Amino acid sequence: MSAEVTLPKQLMTPSQQENVLPSLASQIPLLTIKGAIGPAIGDYLVREINSANSRNNVPLIIITLDTPGGLSASLRDINQSILNSDIPIACLVYPPGARAASAGTYILYACHIAAMAPATTLGAATPVNIASPMTPADDEKVQKSAPSAMENKVLNDAIAYIRSLAQLRSRNEQWAEKAVAEAATLTAKEALEDNVITLIAETPKVLLDKLNGKQVAVKDKNIELALSNAVILSKKPDWRSQFIATITDPNIAYILMLLGIYGLLFEFYSPGVGIAGIIGGISLLIALYAFQLLPLNFAGAALLLLGVVLLAMESLVPSFGVFGIGGVGAFALGSIFLFDTKLEQFRVSLPIIASFTLFSVLFIVFALGFIYRARKNKIVSGQEEIINAWVMVEDDFNGLGYVLFNGERWAASSKKALKKNQQVQVLEVNGLTLVLAPSTAVFRTTEEQNNDTTI
Repeated sequence: MSAEVTLPKQLMTPSQQENVLPSLASQIPLLTIKGAIGPAIGDYLVREINSANSRNNVPLIIITLDTPGGLSASLRDINQSILNSDIPIACLVYPPGARAASAGTYILYACHIAAMAPATTLGAATPVNIASPMTPADDEKVQKSAPSAMENKVLNDAIAYIRSLAQLRSRNEQWAEKAVAEAATLTAKEALEDNVITLIAETPKVLLDKLNGKQVAVKDKNIELALSNAVILSKKPDWRSQFIATITDPNIAYILMLLGIYGLLFEFYSPGVGIAGIIGGISLLIALYAFQLLPLNFAGAALLLLGVVLLAMESLVPSFGVFGIGGVGAFALGSIFLFDTKLEQFRVSLPIIASFTLFSVLFIVFALGFIYRARKNKIVSGQEEIINAWVMVEDDFNGLGYVLFNGERWAASSKKALKKNQQVQVLEVNGLTLVLAPSTAVFRTTEEQNNDTTI
């Protein structure tokens, strides 16, 4: 257990006195972990801890905990910053009713000072991705299925990690192992009795008062906490952390990815101003950034993209629904397996998956299909409308003359003599002059025109 003595300063050795932190104008950053621990909380804590270590008037950092757990990668980043801090860090499970479950237990063990408010709990630190499913053995009892070699490897690594933290902070390592291996839990009072935490404090201010004058070991040095004039400053997540928190919400990242794909598809099918392509490109890049922070399952992502491709093919190629049904199935399965975690906080919501599956079918099969078929239609405006169109000769002419097209009078040129009211096909448009087809096969007499109308 970390050394905690209350020796007055005059009884300390000179080297110990040099380690006493100044109390005048001292500022205590108060950081908050509330909810599942993910990339946003990891970024927020790491930057605030590093910032506090760069200042001279910070004798202590307080972190309040209320979490059900979180991602292993984010937990490791946070604990690495805590272990490398030159400033002591106190973790308080707060407010009453809060918990430091799973990843929260590891953080509590990593902090120089571990505290809990009354009516709080900690523990249940078994990695959730190795929790074995339960299978009925008979009508009265159940048994766990045998863990795989990989599950044993992950479990043993987690046990070794929390034991190393317990040894570093001189806290109960036997219970730490039980918290991981058996998902054991403790109340605040039990944790204090079992040497799992340092003390019980109702609020961060009470914690500050109880720590004043205490000594704490930081990197093989005993530092006295002079906190009588210290001021607690609450440090809220800044815009960067809030932005990361927003885009790393699995539902938001999922929606951004689909908006990116649909925007680019729409721009490809119907080139225009480029708004759809710009929005799609930005959304897709933000989604890719979020995915590299989240536990992305590449098989799930591949299935989702395959579903989009099959739905797009359904809108282009008649398949009697084969591509469409396969696309819907691949899209839905890929969405479910997109993130490789059993934490509900980092999985895409099933109602959102169902909604976007339906939207994808409607958007790709009907909207993009309609646009694609519209591109195949004959152009009915502009210069393209005139080429190959039939025009009527206004008066007899040989070489240059005039023709009528859609009630308009156009100058025309022809290599053959034409008669009044004769219809002839336009070969090309040269400025404001229509070049008429020279072949006799394209000329139609008035009698032929009348025959066309009577058929």
